Amino acid sequence: MAQGLSDRETAGRPVVAEQTVKTHVSRRLARLRLRDRTRAAVYAYESGLMRPAGH
Repeated sequence: MAQGLSDRETAGRPVVAEQTVKTHVSRRLARLRLRDRTRAAVYAYESGLMRPAGH
């Protein structure tokens, strides 16, 4: 998620099926009580986990 890849793009990496990616992403979102990847990105920036590129 942190790299902004879709489920399919992440699954294209060695040894990871798309359904596995979907399961992991949905579990992380549920644990954080977030509804989608966009909210996860906002959360990451607001909590200081990530900074905009070049900063």
